Amino acid sequence: MIAFLGLVVGVVLGLIFKPDVPLSMEPYLPIAVVAALDAVFGALRAFLDGIFDDKVFVVSFISNVLIAAMIVFMGDKLGVGAQLSTGVVVVLGIRIFSNVAAIRRHIFHA
Repeated sequence: MIAFLGLVVGVVLGLIFKPDVPLSMEPYLPIAVVAALDAVFGALRAFLDGIFDDKVFVVSFISNVLIAAMIVFMGDKLGVGAQLSTGVVVVLGIRIFSNVAAIRRHIFHA
């Protein structure tokens, strides 16, 4: 419940203050969001499986975002940022969809 309230407060604060993303960070924001979604869906799957651990979630959330951003940053420095961004999105997308499929099977038993 605390996490849900934190999410609601964060969304409301974002709508009120309308923060701007610096231009230098714009290429990394979509990748960070996809990495964060991967961690969230993984945590939901773990919760439904009865193996959720909040410490694991926090470490997974932070490390997913940082590693994904570092991969894209290295790709930008090497001149292949778009290709590495696509690779990160594909890999994390596959993980998200596999977690969502497991969640669906757990909830609907199908």
